[in-house]
Amino acid sequence: MLSAVFGVFSACQLDETPKDHISDADFWKSANDMRLYVNNFYNNYLPSDIQTYFSVGPYTKDADEGSDNMIKVDYDRDILNGERTLPASDGNWSWGSIRNVNYFLGNYQKATVNFDSYKKYVGEAYFFKSMLYFSMLKKYGDLPWYEKALTTQDKDELYKERESRYEIAHKIIADLNKAIEYLPTKAEGEAFRINKEIAQLLKARIALYEGTWEKYHAGTVFGVAGKDGSDFLKLAADAADAVINSGAYSLDNVGVENGYWLLFNQTDYTSSKEVMLWRKYSPSDGLYTFWSRYSRLGLGKGFTKSLIDSYLCTDGKPISSSNLYKGDMNLVNVVTNRDPRLNQTMQVNDDKHFITHNSTPPNKFKYPAFYGPNEDKCVTGYQLYKGHNTDQTQQEIGKGSVGYIYFRYAEALLISAEAKAELGTITQSDVDNTINKLRKRVGMPDLNLNAIDKDTNWQFPTLSPIINEVRRERRVELAIEGYRHDDIWRWAAADELIVGWKPKGAKKSQFQSFINADFTQQIYNALLEDADGYIDPYQKTLPSGYQFKLGRDYLLPIPTDQITLNPKLKQNPGW
Repeated sequence: MLSAVFGVFSACQLDETPKDHISDADFWKSANDMRLYVNNFYNNYLPSDIQTYFSVGPYTKDADEGSDNMIKVDYDRDILNGERTLPASDGNWSWGSIRNVNYFLGNYQKATVNFDSYKKYVGEAYFFKSMLYFSMLKKYGDLPWYEKALTTQDKDELYKERESRYEIAHKIIADLNKAIEYLPTKAEGEAFRINKEIAQLLKARIALYEGTWEKYHAGTVFGVAGKDGSDFLKLAADAADAVINSGAYSLDNVGVENGYWLLFNQTDYTSSKEVMLWRKYSPSDGLYTFWSRYSRLGLGKGFTKSLIDSYLCTDGKPISSSNLYKGDMNLVNVVTNRDPRLNQTMQVNDDKHFITHNSTPPNKFKYPAFYGPNEDKCVTGYQLYKGHNTDQTQQEIGKGSVGYIYFRYAEALLISAEAKAELGTITQSDVDNTINKLRKRVGMPDLNLNAIDKDTNWQFPTLSPIINEVRRERRVELAIEGYRHDDIWRWAAADELIVGWKPKGAKKSQFQSFINADFTQQIYNALLEDADGYIDPYQKTLPSGYQFKLGRDYLLPIPTDQITLNPKLKQNPGW
């Protein structure tokens, strides 16, 4: 919106002075000045996926790639297979965005109006600084901390050492506390802007990340000496509970059969009780997306058998012990008697799932998109349905307007439950107020803390049953929303879930009857399968499974040019 006017938003380095920077003499006077500046944070620092073919939406762009939930045509070389090399330079180590926020924080005091008239914009700035720093923390761990927008005169600040991730995380939380203090509640605030409850949810998210990172990386090169994560976990539980107890938000309950699916494909979330922050698109103003157009295809991706198998049966038992499980010889059997969220996340050829091709009326889904260019193919046979809008208008170029969800209330419930499970303080009342609310809205049985069914396929058999089930609930509820990679990293779970893992898909033989002029016998024959008949996409390219390097790959390397510029920067472990 204002980035063309405010050149400060093009700054890429800590000491880079904008070419067309704002004149301090003419700005920083009114509340509207503050609003105009902060508006750019929304435009630049929240993903938008506007008008791009290759960034086609929150459930299809990156989604859960780089995890055990979703794979793409080619195996993940850099993140999961340890093929990343030490870079000479890297855009990830970039401080321009944080500098832009610091520029605001260093100048807003010049306003000539009452602080109360613009303090919410200061709160928004602290929110975005926290969000940006959290992104850097996840990538690099220890970081330099910058309180102000630096100039070339700030030599000591420009070439400072990294502070421990523990200190950085606490400074991020401190800034979020300022945001929470200054921001209005949902009831007092404006739509499409950050409010107090959203800031509390971000605080809970960050504290949960750091608490579990400290707990599960303890004793490794990535751990924090003398810390067990409990302090951050308590902060996470308290912040999540603050969102819950505020009463500002609740779950959308619009039906068991398709309510979960409908949550992710709306063009307007104004009336939603669950969606806390979202982006609205307006094709008439040139603001549109492509993801409904392309989510009808395979997108060069596919859900893994690991994800699909994690959904419980409708009796609340895992597939390893439930008599209701019908097996996986075909897609219909896979979803029969299963958690309804599965049926509303993946395409099924059951005459109830529809797909729209190039603005034509919706057709019944028959089989996955195994043919076409790589970006159109479904890799595993388990094809995306979550987030797809079958309205034919949404498929037309320049008319896509499904909203982009940034924060939703369900995450607060999941954080509260997980933090308390990790602390060992969770009660049945806690479970009823969190996990069981999510289960009830899709018609699943309650989780009974004292009668959890043992799953012989639990991903974390050495951990408590409740931690396993809370993690399952998180995986299912947030599937393909971009959380799973971070979860594996903070749980230090690559040894259990990634190293040596060979991603599999659906049973291949079920698709033979669909061979036709498009899905030819040759294409069918080219689908690799393992000894048990499951699609095995990386059978030839990744015969030994992923080779993630446990002592190195949880953090990115600092580019060598940055260490040359500042020898005080120490390289991350293993690099």
